[in-house]
Amino acid sequence: MTETALIAGNGRLPGVIAAALAAAGRAPAVAVLDGCSPDLPPGVEPLRFRLERLAVLLDTLAARGVGRVVLAGAIRRPPLDPEAFDPRTATLVPRLAAAMSQGDDAALREVIAILEDWGFRVVGAEEVVPGLVPGPGILTGTPSAADRADAARAAAIVAALGPLDIGQGAVVAQGLCLALEALPGTDAMLQFVAERAAGLRPDPAGARGVLYKAPKPGQDRRVDLPTLGPETVRAAARAGLAGIAWEAGGVLLLDRAAMVAAAEAAGLFLWARET
Repeated sequence: MTETALIAGNGRLPGVIAAALAAAGRAPAVAVLDGCSPDLPPGVEPLRFRLERLAVLLDTLAARGVGRVVLAGAIRRPPLDPEAFDPRTATLVPRLAAAMSQGDDAALREVIAILEDWGFRVVGAEEVVPGLVPGPGILTGTPSAADRADAARAAAIVAALGPLDIGQGAVVAQGLCLALEALPGTDAMLQFVAERAAGLRPDPAGARGVLYKAPKPGQDRRVDLPTLGPETVRAAARAGLAGIAWEAGGVLLLDRAAMVAAAEAAGLFLWARET
């Protein structure tokens, strides 16, 4: 019996979860949405599915004995072919369309509701791979008083933007917001800071700035938690920042040891900030 299914989008997170479960002797059934290319471990043969045939996928997973489902990885809304819907999935279209019109959070909540209608228990990544979400504390480095003030300012900005369903991150330096995360993602935000925002700091010798990440207020934390990894650290270094802070208990670290090593090499701090 296959106990766990992993429904995967893009990025490293699906592979991290699949590898950890396999190492524990509980390899999951992996289903990948058409158009996505997650970084999966060698030997994993995923089920490929289209959203227009979601009901067929869920019936297949139920027949395999799946009891719980993990959603992991970035997904962009795919184009839908009205002629490709199977009859059962077609009955879900009004629910999905209404939710999608309200933003990503509403769409994800509706997907969870549909999975629960099929009898699956939807769980967060941290439940199946303990340790992905660190508690409060400084992992490396020492944020200055100015860095702490910038992190607090960024946290307030991210919280204020949460109801608008825009993004989960901001960069603040010397009290000024240099960039906000939007649909292009964290890497694009940091690239913008590196290329265009360096000269916006009022005091070139002052605080260099902080990247802050946190879940949107009120979001279902079983899905779409922000993620950070070693490449985020390297991108923050290229942007000239002093460090990275995030809401303790609210962000997934894809490779904590590699993140700490990259931060120490670049002279950045890493801080799971208690709210």
